[in-house]
Amino acid sequence: IPFSCVLAGLAVLCFFYISAFCPHFGEDFAYILRSIKCGIRLTKYKKIKPFYSILDCFLDAVKRHPKKIFVHFEGRSYTYGEVDKQSNKVARALQAEARLKEGDTVALFLANEPSFIWTWLGLAKLGCPAALLNFNIRSKSLLHCFSCCGAKVIIASSELQDAVEEVLPTLREQGISVYLMSDSCSVQGITALSDKISKASDQPLSRDLRANIHIRSTALYIYTSGTTGLPKAAIVTHERVWAASFLQSISGVTAEDIFYINLPLYHSAGFLIGMTGAIERGITIVLKRKFSASQFWDDCRKYDITVMQYIGETLRYLCNTPKKDDEKNHKVRIAIGNGVRTDVWSEFLHRFGDIKVRELYAATEGNIGFVNYTSKIGAVGRFFFPYTLIKFDIEKEEPVRDSQGLCIEAAVGETGLLVGRVTKRSPFVGYAGNKEQTEKKRLRDVLKKGDLYFNTGDLLQFDKDNFVYFQDRVGDTFRWKGENVATSEVADILTMVHCILEANVYGVKVEGHEGRVGMAALTLEEGQKFDCSATYTQVVNYLPAYARPRFIRIQPCLEMTGTFKMKKVKLVEEGFNPAHIKDPLYFLDPEKKTYVPLTEEIYRAIVSKEVKL
Repeated sequence: IPFSCVLAGLAVLCFFYISAFCPHFGEDFAYILRSIKCGIRLTKYKKIKPFYSILDCFLDAVKRHPKKIFVHFEGRSYTYGEVDKQSNKVARALQAEARLKEGDTVALFLANEPSFIWTWLGLAKLGCPAALLNFNIRSKSLLHCFSCCGAKVIIASSELQDAVEEVLPTLREQGISVYLMSDSCSVQGITALSDKISKASDQPLSRDLRANIHIRSTALYIYTSGTTGLPKAAIVTHERVWAASFLQSISGVTAEDIFYINLPLYHSAGFLIGMTGAIERGITIVLKRKFSASQFWDDCRKYDITVMQYIGETLRYLCNTPKKDDEKNHKVRIAIGNGVRTDVWSEFLHRFGDIKVRELYAATEGNIGFVNYTSKIGAVGRFFFPYTLIKFDIEKEEPVRDSQGLCIEAAVGETGLLVGRVTKRSPFVGYAGNKEQTEKKRLRDVLKKGDLYFNTGDLLQFDKDNFVYFQDRVGDTFRWKGENVATSEVADILTMVHCILEANVYGVKVEGHEGRVGMAALTLEEGQKFDCSATYTQVVNYLPAYARPRFIRIQPCLEMTGTFKMKKVKLVEEGFNPAHIKDPLYFLDPEKKTYVPLTEEIYRAIVSKEVKL
């Protein structure tokens, strides 16, 4: 038998063996290869002198294709060259007006528009970190976020002038320079900036202005979404910017793709994964002021979008739109994001076609992350690099430790707390101006005495094939009747009821009882009334007794963060007292086998233990 035939036979046998026992071999190989390439590049950038930042990557793209469109926005297009020149004008105007120098932090209170991009680029050319303020925050939260980062300058969009004026007396007391993206402003203490920018030179700025910036320098302050209280300013280094920008490459995005950003640029998804990822790839982006389910696919067809982003509930919003005949008539091939439920994921693919959903797990401030490059429905990733899942006590909200005081690793199929070892290669920098919260995220003596880990605050689970599944946030899981209840699972069951649109599930304290009993804040489908009987039947049929929400609160809308995460803290604090809550409240009555209106009489009976829970 010729040797070539033997080799061919062995190759065929290897192919069938790999297909049978390693079904994801091709995807694994491609992912590992892309990850290694990105790792090599990052190592190279760390050593290069002078430091090569994402700004330098943008400037190289300008040299390569100055006339290529960088941003589509509301009918207008801006090329790489035009954005570069506009950022030069911004930098020179701020240099002259605010006397900015390398290292000065500037807070950006800007809407999702191209000026956000070129203002940030202008600051980067001056070596100035930017604090990305959520344009939805006001008053106390706005001042809190601003003070965290130590900025002495704030730049605001003209439509946010009222929000700025509300806190202007405090800003003036602190000697803060306030600039408005407007040609004129008559308010004392606010300086119009747009007219200065238009008159400034668009000539390139000297690299010497940012000569001392290095890979561990602070590039940005990005605020956590505030699901658990006031936002915290996560310190994002240039190293972290690079790492996040590589996610598009790892997900299979190429230089020919067109990327749709409809998430806020003040958050890591829109800014780091979306915008800086687009710069790293040298591609065109379509920028939207805000997510719109009704306009989404029309935009995709209009601009030939090939890569989309999602977060939180946005895919569900798309699945809730009325069905149309041309739903699969688009060029979208990749969707990158996180937080999609399994049922929504399946429905999304069924309705809108074979789109590669790249569900990922990451935290702005964290030192660990992964992506589901296989499109296996329900998984947030696949482990190939070092990770640690440890046993976690839900009731005490702390890791389980052995007799030596060390944490215990979770087994395959067991829910555990994800922690990332803090090393020089994977640091945890923490939060600006908040040592207490930074320290809370540090976990010591995990697997050996003296080690240090980042506490993600997330409960995950992995299977025998190394696929990872998100279970819940710590605090989004409550304990009742000695059992742990995952709020996301209860919410999934509730939203299957015909009248329920959204469900925010949490645990509330009841005097004289251990743990927390289940409660759900609901919004209803348009034109629907709360169906007490159907909801009761649903929870009894699909949930164990300890997981059933004993209290229901009907709200006109659920309070969300800017990245579509449900806020729970206030709801938990308000509890279930009908004397203090104006929203309709219901109580699960097992004797009547339905939900009944929660009256003050029933409330008193519960508190006095006349009614058993």
